[in-house]
Amino acid sequence: MAERTLVMKFGGTSVGSPEALRGMAEIVGRNLKKWPRSAVVVSAMGGVTDLLLAGTAAAIRGDTDLVKHAVRDISKRHMDAIRAGGLDPETGEAIEGFIRELKNLYHAVTILREASPRAMDAIASLGERMSIQIVAGYLNQAGVRAFPLEASSFLLTDSKFQNASPIMLEIPARAKPVFAPIFARGEVPVVTGFIGATSEGVITTLGRGGSDFSAAIVGVAIRADEVWIYTDVDGVMTADPRTVPDARSLPSLSYREISEMAFYGAKVVHPKTIRPCIERGIPLWIKNTFHPDHPGTVILANGQTTSDVIKAVTAIRNQTLITVKGGGMLGIPGIAARTFAVVARMSVSVTMITQASSEQSICLSVPSSSGKAVQAGLEEEFRREIDREDIDAIEALENCVIVTVVGEGMRKTHGVSGRIFSALGATSVNVISIAQGSSECSISMVVGKDDEIPAVRAIHALIVSKENVL
Repeated sequence: MAERTLVMKFGGTSVGSPEALRGMAEIVGRNLKKWPRSAVVVSAMGGVTDLLLAGTAAAIRGDTDLVKHAVRDISKRHMDAIRAGGLDPETGEAIEGFIRELKNLYHAVTILREASPRAMDAIASLGERMSIQIVAGYLNQAGVRAFPLEASSFLLTDSKFQNASPIMLEIPARAKPVFAPIFARGEVPVVTGFIGATSEGVITTLGRGGSDFSAAIVGVAIRADEVWIYTDVDGVMTADPRTVPDARSLPSLSYREISEMAFYGAKVVHPKTIRPCIERGIPLWIKNTFHPDHPGTVILANGQTTSDVIKAVTAIRNQTLITVKGGGMLGIPGIAARTFAVVARMSVSVTMITQASSEQSICLSVPSSSGKAVQAGLEEEFRREIDREDIDAIEALENCVIVTVVGEGMRKTHGVSGRIFSALGATSVNVISIAQGSSECSISMVVGKDDEIPAVRAIHALIVSKENVL
């Protein structure tokens, strides 16, 4: 019978200090008792990627003092961890080699006063490449035989630098000869998150959620039975605990639920992260490095995973609500297409859309940082229709928040919307706009900035109530 395989992923805070590194090593050692065939995927040490990018920005400006400061800080973080862990000299030599590579890259950027996406990936990748050396060192010190492994040796991607896509069909075949000898030696591969490589061997990065994404890819590549992502919270919460003190962790979520939560502001894994696991039927767990005995949250492919109707409430702040309205819009083809073409040309992400059934208004929410530009772009696009008074105005309402209620159980339960809006009305929350996805897994509402906390708390009270069951 083949041994069951586990992938564990540790984020920046989980490997960000000697204390955290020791805790990580203890968790891995404990899990190995039940999962002797395991791989570990790690992020850069907490804050290191930001330092790397700050140094790059300084190099582009020609600020050599700030570049030197960034290099010193990055080197010190890793060397301090090496000394605190009593790691062998070879680890220090490996880190020194990466620091020399970083200096050379910064020097090139300083001369050119620019950094191409390819150069940015080469620089950003160094955080993870150094991290695996430190993590492997701490594991070996804890009695876990570990082998640092750069994902660029098997994780094939396209050449869209800074946001590369993995070529999943080829990765398992490339991974097998890389991982097999490591497992055969009884070692734990410690794999870089966040990075891959093109077919020419040029390093790429996977963009937002890159390290978690890497864990899912490794899980598929080595046919893992489960993937565990360790963070600094007890799984996925019913609400942001900073807003709702009695928020609690959720035992399970479906892929649709986690996707909605991630899109609408919850600090959870990005949907693309878990897609490889879901497509292969691999359960993915979100666990807490600093509370390892807590079961965390499991994400499953489909189905109602608990009896709760509503699972969670999220909020996206700093939104501007743009409205295109006018009685003359009725029956004029192409208004919606032109509206969204303007937004697409500006590379602005639309977070919510509603349209009146009378076709007399289209409402879209965009990040506040883009609100004025989108309004101006739409006014220019519809200048003729505004002059003819087919369109009355392009209005922008700032300081908005999108509050979203998530739960697959809402599809099977009558009266959920009524209960939600009754709770909001009882708290005197004014709902400006409403949208519901076709999956009926979420309901989103736009409220004013001052109504965010009362709205979220009122909805969360429904989640923890005894009535919130199928």
